[in-house]
Amino acid sequence: MTRRVWNRGAVLLSLILALVLMAACGGGQAQPTPVPEKPETKATEAPPTEVQVEEPQLAKELHIYNWSDYIDPQIYEDFEKEYGVRIVEDTFASNEELLAKLQAGATGYDIIVPSDYMVEIMINEGLLAELDHKNIPNLVNIDPMFADPPYDPGMRHCVPYQWGTTGIGYNTEVFDEPPDSWAYLFDPELASQYAGKFTMLNDVRETLGAALKYLGYSLNTTNEKELMEARDLLIQQKQWVYAYDSEQFEDLLVADETVMAHGWSGDIFTAAAEDERIWYVIPKEGAVIWADNLCIPASSANKYTAEVFINYLLEPEVGAKITNYTWFASPNVAAAEFINPEILNEPAIYPPPEVIEKLEWIKDVGEATPLYERIWTEIKAAGP
Repeated sequence: MTRRVWNRGAVLLSLILALVLMAACGGGQAQPTPVPEKPETKATEAPPTEVQVEEPQLAKELHIYNWSDYIDPQIYEDFEKEYGVRIVEDTFASNEELLAKLQAGATGYDIIVPSDYMVEIMINEGLLAELDHKNIPNLVNIDPMFADPPYDPGMRHCVPYQWGTTGIGYNTEVFDEPPDSWAYLFDPELASQYAGKFTMLNDVRETLGAALKYLGYSLNTTNEKELMEARDLLIQQKQWVYAYDSEQFEDLLVADETVMAHGWSGDIFTAAAEDERIWYVIPKEGAVIWADNLCIPASSANKYTAEVFINYLLEPEVGAKITNYTWFASPNVAAAEFINPEILNEPAIYPPPEVIEKLEWIKDVGEATPLYERIWTEIKAAGP
């Protein structure tokens, strides 16, 4: 019995001591074990991925819409050999024909070659793509005279290809002196002497422009009275005109079908290279200065390849090859050292400053354009 009593006392004493210790530690409730906070984790940024920029691929074919006989065919062959791109060329006879084709929705062309005033019209109609100059580093070869043209400031849409003037080609065996005035084509006493022996360009702006310059007016006039006067002059002249022609006028001279031709300088000089009787003169009243341009239609699916081709044409030796073939002046100053000296030193091709002062660019006549077109229709429809 004594043993059990002692054990109960020991247990009671142990409980009293435990209660005293708990009170000393801050109360009778057990404190929860604190849970350590989860350390804040920062999102680790993925290492930057290097963007792989693919080099543009050249197209298999490049479709060009050009004036007839306006490039040395060897250049197409050389480009194809170097770049593996086949060139397909179609030709047109006038700027208006080119414009009408694009306005009608023609697609598939990658490079077109419009003249200056037509470039301005096409820009306004949204028909041209803007060039990426990074793909055309040879732009540095362009003569400053053409690097900021009024029809396309900064060459944003086009690159000058060839330039020249519009004057009179003639057979030197027929004339004692050069027919250096538009009077040979318009003055009744003079023009009637060559009835059926001269051609006029089949081009509304060029042919109306020649008549306007003869009358002492600007070839960009929008004055209806002046335009009607030019219309009447051309209708009167029509009885003496062999044909309105923009594609074979130089061949007709060589074949003795005609003795004079209203035409582009380069075409006449190409004929002169074959027939020494043929030569060219800029009329003293003044004439057209023009530049044909390499442009990319907005509808082109091969813009990069087109820019590579344009850059190729601006290589000095390639630019010279074009001029040596066409006898048109080159806007590529770097090409000068490779151009035939006979061409480079000919003032009828590279006119002196006093002649250039009398030349005019054909400009977009804006709201007067329908009037020009109506007048041209009336001239073509008039007898005989």
